Amino acid sequence: MQPVVILYKTLFPPLLALTRATGPLFPKLQQFFAVRKGLMQNLEQQLGTEKERRFTIWIHAASAGEFEQARPVITELKHRCPECRIAVSFQSVSGYSLRKDYPDADLVFYHPADTTRNARKLVRLLKPDAVMVMRYDLWLNHLLEARRRGARLLLAAAVLREHSIYTRIAVKPLYRAIFSLFHSIYTVSEDDRKRFEALFGLSTAKASGDPRCDQVLARSRNSSAVEHLRPLFSNRTTIVAGSTWEPDEERLIPAFAPHKENTHLIIAPHDVSQARITSIEQQLSRHGIASLRLSRLDQGLPASAVLIIDTIGILVELYSLASIAYVGGGFGINVHNTLEPAVYGIPLLYGPNHRKSPEAGELQQKGAAMTFNTTGELASILNKLLTNREHREQKGNLAAAYVRNRLGATRDITEELLSWKQGLTG
Repeated sequence: MQPVVILYKTLFPPLLALTRATGPLFPKLQQFFAVRKGLMQNLEQQLGTEKERRFTIWIHAASAGEFEQARPVITELKHRCPECRIAVSFQSVSGYSLRKDYPDADLVFYHPADTTRNARKLVRLLKPDAVMVMRYDLWLNHLLEARRRGARLLLAAAVLREHSIYTRIAVKPLYRAIFSLFHSIYTVSEDDRKRFEALFGLSTAKASGDPRCDQVLARSRNSSAVEHLRPLFSNRTTIVAGSTWEPDEERLIPAFAPHKENTHLIIAPHDVSQARITSIEQQLSRHGIASLRLSRLDQGLPASAVLIIDTIGILVELYSLASIAYVGGGFGINVHNTLEPAVYGIPLLYGPNHRKSPEAGELQQKGAAMTFNTTGELASILNKLLTNREHREQKGNLAAAYVRNRLGATRDITEELLSWKQGLTG
């Protein structure tokens, strides 16, 4: 056993005990332990009733965002191998709460604290044949135990930044030990693959793309929910502002106002409550802009009126009507999904807060997206996009290329997982 592994196994239990002791001072820590109370007993009850041994794939996602990367793979696995058992674990309460009843998963549970004892219990109960970890959230004891019991390990949608914490001197030996446990590592980009090989000597890394790109491409092929709107927006440049919040609208509406006569605007707010819709209508009115709610579209949409979406569930399809996408959330905690509009090959606009969305930063670096802080900055960006079609199309082509270059991960990962099944049963 490597010295760094021994050190981890030695230090983790007392650190966990210290964390548990200080939990009452920190609500999130207290919640971490509270939701895991009785976890093993519950799993034993759920798994103990199964009489038939099935090929089991354990998928771990830190939270909801990582699960979105796993979801297209899960869907494909269930389609091609309905007899496979899919078990999904989460680290975060939000991820678990959102997906605890996910229909394509046979089992959804919290990942236990990473002690040797917990790892042995969980792997004994679950009996995984394959373990797929999404992106990061790597727990050494559980990975070691799964591999010791014969499971094959796959790291999916892996990203390794140039100055990643994984490469720091103090922790690099630990992560080298962790990454070396994986039979296969599928990276989002070729640059990521090269870094895994150069920094950790891992020839198992393969550039394969992002499963979410496969997902958004598949969803983009069905826009039936908005086909009745398409004739209304086919004759002019159209901006679709999705998942907006008040700070977004405070900047977007005055920046849009000078273009209201020759540009369409659709606003799909994150919150579609009566109060929020009324607030948007009032703000538009203050800038001399007429508006109409989608629910009242039978009254007819005036030529220069903004369409306000007062329902949920159609934003992805709405982006298919757009020439430009404004993605909300960039003045709050984090910008919302930027891949959903990018797949349509249109330029993207959003606020500066996108640290938690690597693809948002990458789209900006590629030139497909533009960020701003003030209304004046947004007005300048909009003016150039709306008056220079060649510039707008160039930005849109960069967005489409970004998604296109990251396609194929779902197929590659699914093929590998099912080849492991074939190896066991064939």
